[in-house]
Amino acid sequence: MVAFGGGIVSWLVLAEPQAWTALLLSCAGLLTLGFVFGGRTGQAIAIGTACMALGCLLIWWRSDRVAAPRLDRPAIAAFDADVLAAERLVARGNLRLTLAPRDPALPPRLRVSLPLEDAESLGTGLGVGAVVRLRARLAPPMPMALPGTHDFARDAWFMGLGATGKALGEVKILSPAHETGLDRIRRSLDAHIRARLPVSEGGIATALVTGDQGSLPETDAEAMRRSGLAHLLSVSGLHIAAAVGFFYLLTLRLFALVPALALRWNLVAIGFGVGALAGIGYTLLTGMQVPTVRSCIAALLILAGTLLGREAISIRLIATGALLVLLIRPEAIAGASFQLSFAAVTTLVTLYSYPAYKRWFERREEGRARAALRSLGAMIATGLAVEIALMPFALYHFHRSGLYGVAANLLAIPLTTFVIMPLEAGALLLDAVGLGAPLWSLTSWSIGLLLSIAHKVASTAGAVAILPDMPRVAFGMIIGGGLWLALWTQPWRRWGLAALAAGTVLTLAEPLPSLLITGDGKHLAVIDEQGTPWLLRDRAGDFVRDMMAENAGFDGDPPPLAAYPRARCSADSCIADLGASGRTLLAVRSTQRLDWAELTRACAAADIVVADRRLPRACKARWLTLDAPRLRVTGGMVVHAGEGRVESVAGWLKRLPWAGGT
Repeated sequence: MVAFGGGIVSWLVLAEPQAWTALLLSCAGLLTLGFVFGGRTGQAIAIGTACMALGCLLIWWRSDRVAAPRLDRPAIAAFDADVLAAERLVARGNLRLTLAPRDPALPPRLRVSLPLEDAESLGTGLGVGAVVRLRARLAPPMPMALPGTHDFARDAWFMGLGATGKALGEVKILSPAHETGLDRIRRSLDAHIRARLPVSEGGIATALVTGDQGSLPETDAEAMRRSGLAHLLSVSGLHIAAAVGFFYLLTLRLFALVPALALRWNLVAIGFGVGALAGIGYTLLTGMQVPTVRSCIAALLILAGTLLGREAISIRLIATGALLVLLIRPEAIAGASFQLSFAAVTTLVTLYSYPAYKRWFERREEGRARAALRSLGAMIATGLAVEIALMPFALYHFHRSGLYGVAANLLAIPLTTFVIMPLEAGALLLDAVGLGAPLWSLTSWSIGLLLSIAHKVASTAGAVAILPDMPRVAFGMIIGGGLWLALWTQPWRRWGLAALAAGTVLTLAEPLPSLLITGDGKHLAVIDEQGTPWLLRDRAGDFVRDMMAENAGFDGDPPPLAAYPRARCSADSCIADLGASGRTLLAVRSTQRLDWAELTRACAAADIVVADRRLPRACKARWLTLDAPRLRVTGGMVVHAGEGRVESVAGWLKRLPWAGGT
C-alpha cells in the first residue's frame, strides 16, 4: 500500500512525462533485480517496485481519462444549462451550481455562483435536474495562487470542470428541478432541519446528517477550525461508527425482546448486517466524500472481520481501506482530507499496539473509580497522540494547527457522539408523528454547547500554532518517519524518529519569505522580520488577505503596505525595503499611464519590480522584473530575498495536465 501510494505521489511531485517514464523504467529495473535476488528480500523489492509502478500508471491513466475541455480565457456568455448539483454556501452568501451547458462552444461542465438571496427568491425550482437560462462571467479554473497553496485547478481537473464564474443578472428557470432519490431526500432533510433550528445550530445539524458544511456561518466555521473541532463537521469515522453502533444496538435490543428470534437466530450477525446497511446508507446520503467512504469501508471490514473471528482493527485493515479508495480516486492522496483521516486511524492502531499502552490502559478487573480514571487516561493519551500526529498535516496544508485540540475534543467528541447525534436522530424519527419538538430543543441546546466550547477555545490566547511554510522535503521526511514507526514492530522501528527529527529541524529552519506575489501581479505582500504581511492593495478581498496571512504565518488581518515604515507609496506605486536582505522593491499598483523616463529610472534603482501590466523593455530591475507576461509564465511566486531564492507555481506544477499557462 505504501509503495502504491508512493507511485501516485511520485507522479504528482515529478510532474513531467520524462520523469514519469524514467520512474517506470527504474521500477522495471528494480523488479528484474528483485527476481534475480530471490528470497524474501527479492520478493519485497519486486512487489514494492511493481506497486509503485502501478500507482504511477493509475494516476497517469486517470488524469488522461478525466481530461475535459477548459476555457482558455475569461469570457461573458449567455447560455442554457442543466443543473447537476446545487450547494448552499451560507458563509459566502452564495449558491454554487454545477452546470452542464447546452452550448457546445462552452466546456461540458462548469461551476457558477449566484447570490443566495437571488437563489432563494426562485424557490425550490432551482435544484438538481432544473434547466436554467443565465448570463455569467466565466474564467478558467483558478490556478494555484502561490507555491504550495491549495491547487484548485487540480480539483477542477479531476471533477471535469472546464470553467468557473459568477452569474450576471437574473437566472431564469426553464424547467424546474425534478430531484429523485437521494438528492431529493438530502434537500428535504436540509430544509427540514434548518426550519427547526437557529442558523448556527442548523448548520451543524445539517452537516451531521447530509454532509453539507456550507450552511454554517463563517464565524462558527472559523471557531471550529481554530479549536481543532472542524473534523466533527466532516462526516467520517466518528459519525459512521455512531450510526453503525446505534443501529446495531437497536436491532440487538429489539430482536432480543422476541424469545423465538433470540433462541433461533444469530442476533449479532443480524445486528451487524443492519449496522452495515445503515453505514452504507449514511455514506450515500452524505455524498460519498473521501473520509466517509474510507470510514464506511473500514466499518464494513471491521464487521466482517469480527464475524469471521479475526482481529478487526489492524494496519492491514487501514491499508485495505486506503487501497480501495485510491483505486477509485488516486488523486485523493494529495488532499488534506485523505491524509488527515488515515493518519488519525493509523496513529490509533499504532498506539494500541504498543505494550506500554496496553500495560497502562487495557481494561481489567478493578473498582469503578480506577476504571474511570484509566478510561480518562486512555482518552487523553489517544487524543494527544492524534493531535501530535495530525499537526504536520495541518501545518503543511493550512499553515496552522490548534494547540488546545485535545482538551476541546475530550469534551466535544462524547457530546457529539452520545448526545447530539442520538437527539437529532430521535427528533427526525419523532417528527414522523409530530412529536419531535422537545428533542429539537434539546438538540439545539447541545449544539449550542458545542459551539460555545469551540468559541471559547478558539478565543483563548495561543490557541493556534501558525507556520508560514513547510518544505516538501521536510513534510516527506516527517511522513516517512511516521510510517516507519507505524508499520514496523521490530526495534528498528525507532529509526523513524531520526527522519521525524530531521523533518522537524528542516521545517523550523525554513526562513520567512520576503515577498509573496500572486500570478496576476495585482496582489503582493512584503513580509517583515516579525512575519507581518503588508499588502500592496488596501481593498484586497478576503481570499487574498487570508492566503497572504497564512503563508506569512500571521494570525490576523494584514495591514496595508502604505503604512509600512520602510515603504513609500503613492497612488501609482510603492517602493519598499525588504528588511535585512538590503534589496528594494518597486510595485506598480494603478492602471494609469506612467511617465516612461521616470518609470525606467525607478526600475533601474530597484532590485525587484512587480506590475500587473506589460512593462517597457527598458524597465529592468537589478534582479527580478516581474510584469504581466512574465507572471503568466511563472504563476504566483515566493521570494526569499536574503537567500536569493525564488519559488514559482510553474516550478511546482511543471507539466502536470492542469498546469495551464504556468
